[in-house]
Amino acid sequence: MVDSQYYLPNDVGISALDCSEAFRLLSPREKMYAHYLSRAAWYGGLAVLLQTSPESANIFVLLQRIFRKQTPAQLEKDATAFSCLSGCSHVNIPNSVTKVVINLHLSRYKLEALVKASQAFQEQPTEMKALWDSCSCLIYSLEKRQKQLGLGDKGITTYFSGNCSLEDAELAQKFLDSKKLSAYNTRLFKRENGGKACYEVRLASAEQKGQNCKFSVKRGDYSPLMEKVASNLQQAQAFAANENQRKMLEEYQRSFTLGSIEAHKEGSRYWIKDKSPIVESYIGFIESYRDPFGSRGEFEGFVAIVNKAMSERFANLVSSAEVLLPELPWPQDFEKDTFLKPDFTSLDVLTFAGSGIPAGINIPNYDDIRQSEGFKNVSLGNVLAVAYATQKEKLTFLEEDDKDMFIQWKGPSFDVQVGLHELLGHGSGKLFVQDDNGEFNFDQTKVINPESKQLVSSWYHGSETWDSKFTTIASSYEECRAECVGLYLCLNKQVLSIFGNEGQQADDVIYVNWLSMVRGGLLGLEFYTPESQSWRQAHMQARFVILRVLLEVGEGLVGLKEVTGQDGKPDIRITLDRSKISTVGKDAIHRFLCKLQVFKSTADVAGGRALYEGYSTVSDGGSHDFLRLRETVLLRKEARKMFVQANTKIKGERLNRVTMVTFVTAEFTVDLI
Repeated sequence: MVDSQYYLPNDVGISALDCSEAFRLLSPREKMYAHYLSRAAWYGGLAVLLQTSPESANIFVLLQRIFRKQTPAQLEKDATAFSCLSGCSHVNIPNSVTKVVINLHLSRYKLEALVKASQAFQEQPTEMKALWDSCSCLIYSLEKRQKQLGLGDKGITTYFSGNCSLEDAELAQKFLDSKKLSAYNTRLFKRENGGKACYEVRLASAEQKGQNCKFSVKRGDYSPLMEKVASNLQQAQAFAANENQRKMLEEYQRSFTLGSIEAHKEGSRYWIKDKSPIVESYIGFIESYRDPFGSRGEFEGFVAIVNKAMSERFANLVSSAEVLLPELPWPQDFEKDTFLKPDFTSLDVLTFAGSGIPAGINIPNYDDIRQSEGFKNVSLGNVLAVAYATQKEKLTFLEEDDKDMFIQWKGPSFDVQVGLHELLGHGSGKLFVQDDNGEFNFDQTKVINPESKQLVSSWYHGSETWDSKFTTIASSYEECRAECVGLYLCLNKQVLSIFGNEGQQADDVIYVNWLSMVRGGLLGLEFYTPESQSWRQAHMQARFVILRVLLEVGEGLVGLKEVTGQDGKPDIRITLDRSKISTVGKDAIHRFLCKLQVFKSTADVAGGRALYEGYSTVSDGGSHDFLRLRETVLLRKEARKMFVQANTKIKGERLNRVTMVTFVTAEFTVDLI
């Protein structure tokens, strides 16, 4: 029996993110500013094709050549499954963290016939055949190693050459730390020279030059793309609204030209100072979710327009932050010395280039800037609107009485959770650091570790960061911490009031928020691979961990009951005792969240790993057989809904089932390979 999680159904939905009215209201100057930033983002976004799986770039170029010659409507009349593949290839730019192949009804031979029948193939048979031959086998391959991202025999990645192991990644990280180089914009390639391993660290930059040693650092990775990114950022400067924007773009341009993370950090400082712009943007090598080692950033660029009404609510949450932060369960010494009030705006996305689009963002990810200079939060309003709409479809694993309430209050509860997750989740907590001069940012003679009851005995040194220390678990661990902050503080009536929830409505929003997290933890099992005992999605792993914490506490708070569905097949029913959320549930999250923060603050990698990996374990579920539950989740998976909800992306106009997004600039993409 074929595992359905790897196959793409023909009825995958497409959701448009509406930004037409927001864009119409921009001035001509603001439109040009957004235009050049969008071009920079889309050109840089093509680097993602080279960051994840070997076949991604070739699939993309193959499809681009076909679609330049024929419209999606002309192609769809020949094959719905082909249209579905092309839509998901454009939207999911690289194959996702899990390998996804076409519906079984479109065999490799049928797809080959469709490709060869295309006008592009007829006009350039040699080039098109070379493209097809380079990716056709890999499109359909479900060999064990090719099913997911990973290092060595755990999976595939193009952040590292295929001969790199976890030990190589650790060695390279030590080298980068010793040279005070960030891994965010790098890839690592290993070769043998006279029986000795030599490593090449490639920096993403327009310039191409390097230095030689056992470790060589070479500029020029994605050079043609970075050159176009830098060029469009330079053109955007002419339309900047203020000096902060202009200097921000100058530094970003320098970063992508030289491969300098320090320049990007400097640009991020100007970005933080650019308060409440009409056109908001950010660009760079940002999130490390898809690096198997957890240190390298995937290229991401977005351009968006402020939604003033919703932004007002987030501004009120920011104003209340200094009152809410002391409510969190860790001691005051473990919180930032000063809360630097950030911008928190609701945005309608105009452009989002990368492998996926979240509901909210807290950036920059540079710990030293976040701790001492600040950050920004954004909530992506038109993405949330799409997420709400998908809830009208059939819900799995909920009691019938819960379904209507879930549909009614999912939107408002998600607003609250996203706001708390981004502002007070990612925006809270202190890292204890001893800098290169031996200076501490905390009193090491007085600060007590609340877990050990002893003086704090570990901390970050010099250029060490959260990502470089906690590596493979850093992303998911941090998402779990932020999700826990959202659950914990959503019980606060002041928070609920800020978002317009009072009385019974406030209680219902709390219930649905917690219910959504429990259900998310169960659905997260789809993103676990038993063969490699690994998780393929950071947020889903985080929600599963929270589910296990709530199940462990017992007392009837959360239940997972295995039942038989009306179709005679296995099913699951989730129960959540709403009367115990504010007592049993709150106490459980209080204890767990405090541990998460303490291990993070003190750079206690061993303690943090033991805690987080323990709760991430699927094979040892105590009274629950999570592997059997996973099989039921896969059985009951609503393929269309899961793809729309988990992979909502920026779309262009809806052209039948094919998403032809506007990032296809490209006199250039044909030369990508």
